[in-house]
Amino acid sequence: LFGLGIIVDDAIVVIENTHRIFTDGKGKIPVEKATKMAAGEVFVPVLAGTITTLAPFFPLLFWPGIIGRFMIYLPTMLIFTLTASLIVAFIMNPVFAVDFMNHPEGAPEKKSAIFRKKYFWISIGIGVLLDIAGAPFFGNLLILFMLLIVLNKYVLDGAIHSFQNRVLPWIMSHYENLLKWALKGWRPVHLLLGTVGLLILSVVIFMASVSSGRVGIAFFPKGDPNQIYVYLKLPVGTSVEYTDSVTKTLEAKVNKVLGIDPATGKKNDIVESVISNVAIGASDPSVQDRSTRSELGRIQVSFVEYEKREGHNTRPYLDKIREAMAGIPGAEISVDQESGGPPTGAPVNIEVATENFDDLVKTSVKLKNYLDSIQVPGVEELKLDVDLNNPEITLTVDRERALIEGVSSAQIGMQIRTALFGREVSKIKEGKDEYKIQLRNNEMQRQDLSNLLNMRVTFREMTGGIKSVPIAALVKVEPTSTFGSVKRKNQKRLITIRSNVLTTQGYNATAVNEVIKGHIASFKKPDGVTITQTGEGEDQKETGEFLFGALLVALGLILVTLVMQFNSVSKSVIILTEIVFSVIGVLLGFSIFGMEASVLMTGLGIVGLAGIVVKNGILVIEFAEELRHRGMKTREAVIEAGKTRIIPVLLTAIAAILGFIPIAVGFNINFIT
Repeated sequence: LFGLGIIVDDAIVVIENTHRIFTDGKGKIPVEKATKMAAGEVFVPVLAGTITTLAPFFPLLFWPGIIGRFMIYLPTMLIFTLTASLIVAFIMNPVFAVDFMNHPEGAPEKKSAIFRKKYFWISIGIGVLLDIAGAPFFGNLLILFMLLIVLNKYVLDGAIHSFQNRVLPWIMSHYENLLKWALKGWRPVHLLLGTVGLLILSVVIFMASVSSGRVGIAFFPKGDPNQIYVYLKLPVGTSVEYTDSVTKTLEAKVNKVLGIDPATGKKNDIVESVISNVAIGASDPSVQDRSTRSELGRIQVSFVEYEKREGHNTRPYLDKIREAMAGIPGAEISVDQESGGPPTGAPVNIEVATENFDDLVKTSVKLKNYLDSIQVPGVEELKLDVDLNNPEITLTVDRERALIEGVSSAQIGMQIRTALFGREVSKIKEGKDEYKIQLRNNEMQRQDLSNLLNMRVTFREMTGGIKSVPIAALVKVEPTSTFGSVKRKNQKRLITIRSNVLTTQGYNATAVNEVIKGHIASFKKPDGVTITQTGEGEDQKETGEFLFGALLVALGLILVTLVMQFNSVSKSVIILTEIVFSVIGVLLGFSIFGMEASVLMTGLGIVGLAGIVVKNGILVIEFAEELRHRGMKTREAVIEAGKTRIIPVLLTAIAAILGFIPIAVGFNINFIT
């Protein structure tokens, strides 16, 4: 889709130039010769323009990391698509031009003549039959084409001729007058300095908008939620039954927010389903733990497709569910929507790392409590990615007693392990399949500590007799707690403090992380402990640096291409300045409309903009150079080039804009309904 508007650019340039030479010749130049002259005249600028358009996308092929693997398809497809556009522009378009421009206009027929055409009614009939036969897509599409032909005859045909004969000449003449005025005396210098001033002003306005919060900076843009997730985490060791009861309580709150009452059958038309999971499939994806844990619960709210929501916004439900998820003591609850972009860390992700385990735990807890006391706006709830109170039962072997009885620690440990986890005692074969036979205690005995301690360790003594000793007589039982698994990064122990950002309330991760960064700087930490902000913020920084580097590489490739074409550094630099000045519109657009700027998508758009902007500059500068070689002075050549090339430049820009409008506004046509 991104490439469609750019592909049309090459075709427009070739066809427009052919039409101009053919019509200016007033029948003296055959259409075949006009086509050859037009294709030859624009071959070099179109080729150079396509190369400069491709240049920004070549560095993107080397995008590192998981973000690069996510975005690799865009530059790859554009490189293939734009390369193919050259074949279309210089081989297929001249053929079409010769065919369609080679026929005389003839006497205009009446508009109603379309209804006397056989193909019109045959197409309508085939479309109706396809609808009846169960192929409404093709049937409705065929009928739509016929309706568009009627629209063209009665509306578009007259509008097109009026545009060609009145609007285009008006645009060309007024643009010519504007160029004559702008290129007189010292006005070019004044206009250049004014443009530079406007660039500086746009940067200042944009930075002020970001500082005031009017323009947010996000890593990847988020739309209305298609799914909302409620993640529940209770203390380790919580029974499945209790977790299930708490999950049901939260589910009732979610249903109340959504306006759903299962008892009366009341539904919400935009909610497709509400599904709850306990223990299995209930973990938060950001934790990267897929194990089955009895203390976890998850509620997933799925909305119907966007087109079926009848304009209803699902984002307010995210805020309301967050407000409702409170009042559960000892529970960690987080609410988030589906991730629509590349997988990244949490929006707020603070890593505490050191080799000293005590300092690691104390610093992590102290930092979390410190940030909780500050209550940074936009932070949902800070959580540690490690369980600090993981309950366990410690069995300490009484070595003196065990020595007297003649029992080793290994025998005691193996007995308990067999009871809890099982031991392979044999195998059974069935055909080519082999199954292990595991021996262990039944579930009731495994869940009862007294039963485990009353098990007896049976062994043969040195004298040959059989001896049996209960485990309870050999160990000391002590209920304790320990830490959950601690991760390592760069060979250092690591604890992560993470949280979501309340984006639906107007906050964005970049601004929130900047505030947290200031508070972390004033936090006192022990020597040897490092505190770094990673996650989405780190990915955002790396992506921004890469895109800036890719833009510099693209500018270098574009400069080399331009120098090879014009054999002049000055002309190449003139064209490159267009890239810098084109950013004015980007910055002012975000500032005026208060739109959220995405580091990934906006940066990618600016990199792609570099090649598209240069293409128009090449068309004008190259034609001005051609006119200078024909004997025109520089000022007259520039005016004539601008006047002549304004049409293809406008048409290519409009084609690209129209190609993006359906994506930007979400416009779609369902040819079935």
